[in-house]
Amino acid sequence: MRTVVTKFGGTSLADAEQFKKVRDIILSDPDRRFVVASAPGKRYSEDIKVTDMLLACYNKAARRESYDRELTIIRDRFMGIMEELGVSIPLDEELATIKKRLAANLSREYMASRGEYINSQILAAYLGFTFVDPEWCVCFNDDGSFDAEMTNRTMSAALRPLKNAVIAGFYGADMKGQIRTFSRGGSDITGSIVARAVKADV
Repeated sequence: MRTVVTKFGGTSLADAEQFKKVRDIILSDPDRRFVVASAPGKRYSEDIKVTDMLLACYNKAARRESYDRELTIIRDRFMGIMEELGVSIPLDEELATIKKRLAANLSREYMASRGEYINSQILAAYLGFTFVDPEWCVCFNDDGSFDAEMTNRTMSAALRPLKNAVIAGFYGADMKGQIRTFSRGGSDITGSIVARAVKADV
């Protein structure tokens, strides 16, 4: 059996219908064992990406303005996907954690990463795969630079026991536990990291 790593961007995971297409693609080939997922992108041209909505919350929190409306829209977006797919994750608990972090430890990179974090949990539940949080296996130095060799060791160790997994793209953490992100579009980098770690054929 080959090992294939697949990566799906925001447009591919923008709504429940797109999730269904992704599921069909993945399950059509049992070699597609490891999946890297982005945050939901635009469903139509005037739509707003979830990452942009999360950053709008961050900007409002930084100005000490209310961001409840934006967070409600984000909740509704994810809830709509879950309800149509018939899966669930503890979404309200995750959003409560986000609100606490915004109040106590304002971090733009943390907020920017939460779309991938939540969306990947939903996709893992839908596929019946294990969710892998890159906070624990994509390693950054304290200056924000990426540690490729440490990441390869930790990602390899995380994925080696697993038959299938969904790995959230775009982010990791430094040695102090602070979330760090790649540049926008960084889920492609995570895909390369995963492919190297599992010695993927494709």
